Amino acid sequence: MKLHEYQAKALFAEVGLPVPQGRVAETVDEAVAAAVALGYPVAIKAQVHAGGRGKAGGIRLVKDPQEAEAAAEAILGMSLKTAQTGGHGHIVSRVLVEQAQVIEKELYLSILPDRSSASIMLIASTEGGMNIEEVAAQTPEKIVRIRVNPLLGLQPFHLRRAAFGLGLTGAVFKSFTGLLQTLYQLVVDRDLLLAEINPLAITAGDNLVLLDAKVEVDSTALFRQRDLAELYDPAEEDPLETEAKKYHLNYIRLDGNIGTMVNGAGLAMATMDIIKQAGGEPANFLDVGGGASAEMIENGFRILLSDTSVSAILINIFGGILRCDVLANGVVEAAAKVDLNLPVVIRMEGTNADEGRRILAGSGLELISAVDLQDAAEKISRIARRL
Repeated sequence: MKLHEYQAKALFAEVGLPVPQGRVAETVDEAVAAAVALGYPVAIKAQVHAGGRGKAGGIRLVKDPQEAEAAAEAILGMSLKTAQTGGHGHIVSRVLVEQAQVIEKELYLSILPDRSSASIMLIASTEGGMNIEEVAAQTPEKIVRIRVNPLLGLQPFHLRRAAFGLGLTGAVFKSFTGLLQTLYQLVVDRDLLLAEINPLAITAGDNLVLLDAKVEVDSTALFRQRDLAELYDPAEEDPLETEAKKYHLNYIRLDGNIGTMVNGAGLAMATMDIIKQAGGEPANFLDVGGGASAEMIENGFRILLSDTSVSAILINIFGGILRCDVLANGVVEAAAKVDLNLPVVIRMEGTNADEGRRILAGSGLELISAVDLQDAAEKISRIARRL
């Protein structure tokens, strides 16, 4: 679960990390009032779950009330599109008005789990303010990576390696190591999957200030982070993804036109791969799970039909825990309740597969059967290309 910048900074401030003074505003008048209270110059920053806001016009530095009003009017209500939002963009409903800083140098710092080494990774760079992906591709030598064994925890030599890697000395060295230690402990204590600061600014007087903040919380740990769970903002998610969560369905919207319904995450990934190999484009990832009921199948089917970009549907079920006859009943019930006007290809194997096929054959629905997954992918891709 992602947090907004202002929420992440409030979390950082709770543990004493240095963040600029700021206020959240949802209207132009509130933004101008916040700027006056904080004192000019201020930065007005769109609050959406995406990076690259500055390049997309979502962050503006203003020095008087007229500029503040113009900036707030431009940002509030805009559809902010960045590389991370996709083509749909995010509607900006609030801004963070924040005191501007006199910056002498910008650094990059993040902490996140590294699954490949079962460690916690510290990433730092002297190239703050830039996309870390670009730095990694063009000047990888400017990135410091330090792996921390989570069983042993952060050690003094980790702190020194990070500070030396950034070329820090004197008072900044000491401030940085203290900041890094606090941030690491926050990641561990609060079950964070990501804590990113870009940029981490060195200001006049050798002070460190967290100018930006991105935080992602482990959703599976929200039962013990109830205060963070309350920060969830459904408006930042795709409406269909939000709807799917109500029914405990694993759904992610993509950019293609072939809707998919599969039981099992691995099988769903394989299904999307084979669709791509057959020349098609998946419109979603939808895993109904091994223990899906007919009601869950019906809701999943309804969500697929709610996506206007979907022009054909592939259902791929392996009957294990989820029996094929249960799937078939769910599909028939869903089709009876919605206006099914899209071609549907079904491939099913496993428990009660013959019974499932019998139910579908006697349903009166125009369904296309497939003998195996390759056949299903080729059929649905041919159909989608014609539509």
